[in-house]
Parts: sequence; structure tokens; C-alpha cells
Amino acid sequence: MARRPPVILLSLAVVAVAIVALAPAPVAATKYNITKLLEPYKQYSKFNEMLSKTRLAYDINRRQTITVLAVDNAAMSALDHYSLQTIRHILSLHVLVDYYGDKKLNKLAHGSTAASSMYQATGAASGMSGYVNITRKDGKVSFTTDDADDTAKPTRYVKSIKEYPYDIAVLEVSSIISSADAEAPVPPPAPVDLVDLLSKKYCKSFASLLSANADVFRTFNETKDNGLTLFCPVDSAVAAFVPTYKNLTAKAKAVILLYHGVPDYFSLQLLKSNNGMVTTLATASENKKDYSYDVQNKGETVTLETRVVTSSVTGTVGDMEPLAVYAVSKFLEPKELFKVVEAPAPAPEPSKKKKGKAAHGGDDSSDDSGDLTADKGDAVPAMLARWVTAATAAVAAVALMG
Repeated sequence: MARRPPVILLSLAVVAVAIVALAPAPVAATKYNITKLLEPYKQYSKFNEMLSKTRLAYDINRRQTITVLAVDNAAMSALDHYSLQTIRHILSLHVLVDYYGDKKLNKLAHGSTAASSMYQATGAASGMSGYVNITRKDGKVSFTTDDADDTAKPTRYVKSIKEYPYDIAVLEVSSIISSADAEAPVPPPAPVDLVDLLSKKYCKSFASLLSANADVFRTFNETKDNGLTLFCPVDSAVAAFVPTYKNLTAKAKAVILLYHGVPDYFSLQLLKSNNGMVTTLATASENKKDYSYDVQNKGETVTLETRVVTSSVTGTVGDMEPLAVYAVSKFLEPKELFKVVEAPAPAPEPSKKKKGKAAHGGDDSSDDSGDLTADKGDAVPAMLARWVTAATAAVAAVALMG
């Protein structure tokens, strides 16, 4: 009898381990894409389009908790005379960095609150001008700022468009929120000489290809002030590809150069924290073709996967929003112009006797496509491992109590 209490305690510990093993694994938080959420609603198409042009859509999609105050196409006409950067500031007031669904708005404590907007959170606002005052009075909810024009009418809450509680709420409001600070003119970005920038670091040969094609060079220059990420192959990569490049048609040469430009600004931090397909300047030049590639990150390494080649980001040539230029290890070859490299068939399972002696091929290129399905593909073996752990724990408990 003297030995029974330790046995009981040990048995309880083993049971606890089994419970933990059988507990469901944590699920990653779901992310929502604001442009896709608004896409079915044509009455907000201008607002949705401007979220993309000002790159606010990317900032919204990176947030865990957000409220977007959308206006209809008629209300968007109030922004027609502003520059793109000023429009970004104004619409940043329509993005609240907290969740305010319909129920929360209609149950405001004390009838009012001050909410921080994206304009405040990004540091673009002067002082506290990036806060939006939310007031509920006589059954109506309004949004104002402290520096609103005296003649401006309060922006009224109209209805809820789409809500995913505590993640994102997309609401319709009656008009653009007025703010003297947000409406102030924004100086245009300092002029950047692309050829000079590329020639200073890593990409002199690619700069020569760009400058030799007047139409392509004009497209890059016209895009860079509104948001452009340029992936330039290093000189050695250009030298390796030049024999192929010389044999391309004039149209194909233009397309492949445009393929290296993405018409949006991506900081290196954003590239390292997001995976997914990006469209390119070549997409805009060819309506019937895709010309996109997959941006993947693994640790500190960012790769661009075209299905023909996998190219790695090797350095930053220049990063001054709205323009970012990164050096890459290989010339990007689109699947629309070159033969797709099919993934090799999986090797057969090694026998138990030869376990741990798998052969390795001579190709040093990496394929991270498995990362995309890791969450689903690992689910069954992970669950099986947890059940085995539980069964082992239970058997140990029975043996100890015996």
C-alpha cells in the first residue's frame, strides 16, 4: 500500500500526456483579401480600384484586425482633383486599425469613441490628426476628424457590407471623411534615374537592355512613381541568358523585360513575410496571357518561381517607396515563352534495410512547392503520431498500475 500513491500520481500524469496528445492542433488565423471581398460589389469598384493603386490594399491585408469604411462610386468623385499620394492619405482615414462591426457601432459605450486609423498608425499623420471620432446619436452613427472642414457634413454609417467578427469589417459610409491634414498636398517623390541606379549595383548589363528598348524603358519610368518593384538579374545572369535573348523576336524581348517589373511597391520585409502570385508589367501588355510568377520565402531567402526557372533575391539595389529594386540570381523566364520544367516524379520509398540512404541528384536548385501543401499534407501523419503517442501513454498507465 505504501507504493500505491506514486503509482496513482504517475498514472494521472500519463493520462494528462494522452489528453494533450489528442488535443486538436492550433489552427492558423484566416486572412482576408480586401479587393476580393469588394469585387462582387460593383458600386464600390472605384474605391476598390483606388485601394490597389495607392497600395492600401496590401497594408489592409497584412493586418489581423481591421475595419474598412467604403464609399460608393458617386462619393469617390470627391477625390478626382487630388494626387495619388494625397488620395492614399485620405483613404487611410477610412481604414480603422480595430474591429467595428454593425453591433459594436450600435452599442458604443458612452455613445462615442476615438479610433486610430491607418493614417495615424503609419506615422503619416501630424500629431493626433489620424484619429477618427465615431459618434452614435439619435440612432445614427457618424465619423469625423478634429481638423475637418467646418463646412463638411459628417460622414454617416450606411450599412454593413461584409463582416468576419473580430478579423475584418467592411462597412459603407456616406461620404469621404474630411481632414485638412490628410488633404494637404504631398510633394512628389524625388526623381530617380533607373539606368544610373541599376548601373551602380549588380545590374549594369540589365540596365543596358532596358535603355536599348525605348517603349519598355518608358513603361518602367511611367510606373515607378505610382508603385514599382523591379527584379534585375545580376550581370552574370544576363551574360548567361544573352545568347537566348538575341534569338527572341522584338515582341518577346519587350515582354521578357517587362516580366521583371511588378506594378506595386514591395518592401523586402513584405517579400519575406508573404507568399503568393504577383502579376507583372508584361501581364498588362498581353491581355490574353498571365505572365505572373510565384514569390516564396523560406527564412531570409526570397525566391521567384516561374515554373521555368527559380531565381533568388540576392540583394537590394534601391528601396525608396514607391520604388524598390532587387538583384536576382537568374534571368526570369516566363512559362508563356519557354518550356515549363516539370517537377521530377517522387522517388520510391526506400526499403527498411536501406533507410536513410536516399540518393541526391546533381541539380542544386531547390523546389519549395511542398511548403504550399505542408499544412494539409502533414495533417494525417501528424494526427497518426498523436494517436500513437496517446496509445503508448495508455499502455504505460495500465502497466504501471498492474
